[in-house]
Amino acid sequence: MRVGFILFFATAVLTCLFGQDKITDSLEKELSGAHADTVLIDLHLKLSGRWMLRDYNRALQYGRKAVDLADNARHLKKQLMAHHNLGLLLNLSGDYTSAIEQENQALALALKLNDSTNLGLSYMNIGNYYHEMGVYDEAYFYLTRAYRLLQKGERSHLDSLYMNIALHNIARVFKELGQYQTCEQHLKLSRKVSLNLNDKEGEAYFFDEMGDLKLRLRQYDSALYYLRKAKTEAEKLLQANPASTVAELIPKIMAKEARAYLYLKNYDSSLIYYDSARLYHQRTNNRYGMADAALGQGMVFIEERKPKEAIAHITAALTTATQLNARLLAIRSHEQLARLHEQNRDFEKALMHYRRYQQLRDSLFSLSMQQKLFRDQVRFETEEKDDIIASLTKLEQIRQSELKKQELIRNILVVVVALTIVLLFTVYRSGQRRRKINMLLLQHQEETEKRSQELEQLNQVKDKFFSIISHDLRSPINALAGILDLMDKNAIRPEEMPQTIHELRKRFTHTRNLLNNLLDWTLLQMDKLNLQPVAVNLHNLVKENIDLMNSFHEKNIRIKNEVPAHATAQADANTINLVIRNLLTNSIKFTREGGEIVISASESPNEWTVSVTDNGIGMNEEVRSRLFDKVNPYSTRGTANEKGTGLGLILCKEFVGKNGGRIWVESQEGKGSTFSFTIPKPGQKLGNTPK
Repeated sequence: MRVGFILFFATAVLTCLFGQDKITDSLEKELSGAHADTVLIDLHLKLSGRWMLRDYNRALQYGRKAVDLADNARHLKKQLMAHHNLGLLLNLSGDYTSAIEQENQALALALKLNDSTNLGLSYMNIGNYYHEMGVYDEAYFYLTRAYRLLQKGERSHLDSLYMNIALHNIARVFKELGQYQTCEQHLKLSRKVSLNLNDKEGEAYFFDEMGDLKLRLRQYDSALYYLRKAKTEAEKLLQANPASTVAELIPKIMAKEARAYLYLKNYDSSLIYYDSARLYHQRTNNRYGMADAALGQGMVFIEERKPKEAIAHITAALTTATQLNARLLAIRSHEQLARLHEQNRDFEKALMHYRRYQQLRDSLFSLSMQQKLFRDQVRFETEEKDDIIASLTKLEQIRQSELKKQELIRNILVVVVALTIVLLFTVYRSGQRRRKINMLLLQHQEETEKRSQELEQLNQVKDKFFSIISHDLRSPINALAGILDLMDKNAIRPEEMPQTIHELRKRFTHTRNLLNNLLDWTLLQMDKLNLQPVAVNLHNLVKENIDLMNSFHEKNIRIKNEVPAHATAQADANTINLVIRNLLTNSIKFTREGGEIVISASESPNEWTVSVTDNGIGMNEEVRSRLFDKVNPYSTRGTANEKGTGLGLILCKEFVGKNGGRIWVESQEGKGSTFSFTIPKPGQKLGNTPK
């Protein structure tokens, strides 16, 4: 993690690692004779920095005392620096939750001071801490906010440096999300900016992240090459300036080198590097770093078939991860424990840890998190485009102003001399040609923007489609793979088989419905859906769907068809069939055992109104207002823990509209819901209705 702690106390960080430190002794003597509040605060901050890697607990003691002194003195600038410093110390120990609390206090102080530079620094540090915790949607939000805020500030050298650090850490978020190409693009751009800013530390951080990226791509020799370059750059910086914050990078590089050697099956080297990283983290009492090293050693012991050593190290890592709320570390620990117990043929414990691994992973990479990331990413890119447009508009205004000045000069010269008239006429003709060229350029720009919007819409459809596929379709397939693997190893007892089959059936029923909705939704978004209006018997269509639902839903629910036998509508049969099926599925989902669902239809001169009524759990006004929102689809689990995506009701609204009708819902919490939609009678025109 590259942090933005370039404050006055940073000059004291990581010194005194090589022998006696006379400066520290001098500061402590000075502290004993100081009385002024501001002097005491400054001395505590400096001493906190100087003890940071020699005696972490002592550094933390000075850091907390600096916060107490600054808060009591109510000196806003000193409070801001003290909370920044304490957040850094807590971050180095792996206590990211407490670090975020300190940085939020610094954020509030920066707002009071109207200090945009420190405000951007606080947002950036909060984003970094969320990244280390594995909360990537929050990390992306705070990092992009920091970038935009600093971009709009005074744009001093420090602002530019913080902006570039934020860009570097945005790349790290893309890396964790598996967007490796986007990550590499951001890293290379950040490196280029670092060179322009003469940011020497940026080179070490660039090589470190490139090494980690190559590890993810399983290019282990390339990974070791970049990691060694990162270590070389960091060591050169530390030789020139022992106070460089790049020292915090050294143990992380060691851990990544250890992982590379593990994958290359060089277990002795891997253990040595993990042990070196652990010892380094002990200097700062970094529990997260020590736990990560312990997990790595446990992975080596698994490969060496040393189960006792492996389980001791991995269990210790999991305990620390749980205490620190470090979800990513917990996910990796459960995954390795599942491997270890499977290797020891303890399939019950292996399955338990595998299920916990899947639950945490699904929670970490949930659909809502991916949707939030997608929205934040679109907003960030849109704001970038808005800035470009604003710059172009300003340039255009300047250009128009210049044209007016030229025209004024031309008119004055026309009056003075005839020769000047000829000259100005030539200038005027030249201006006309420029205007024509500009008009053509503007037309071309409008066409380009229109195409860009179309491509962006298609890209949104693609991203939403694959986001849902990656989350909702992967779960039953992973479950099937895990169960089949256990069946292949005879790890499932005969009496457990019915429950296993029952669970698989539920997952694949959900997946089948999801696939149908996804395909129809995709066709609709891409305007590839052709409607064929015909005369449709609503009674028969409802009966077919009731028979279908009764064949596979597992709840004891009575479904009644009260649609008149003569009820005939003019509509596309496939889309209306999907509407009825989705509304019926939705009612079953939110109706308890022993409930009742009634499908009825009422007639008016030009249309039929079809209603699906249940006596289920109902909903409140807030939920009703969000049901048909296609920007943020709403979904919640049913009475039997059934899953959904929110696409079903959105499709219903789109398809009813395509067939010339409208749809609405009436509901009372605890008493049930009624979904109704209209559909034209034969002879009426089929088409979209106002939304």
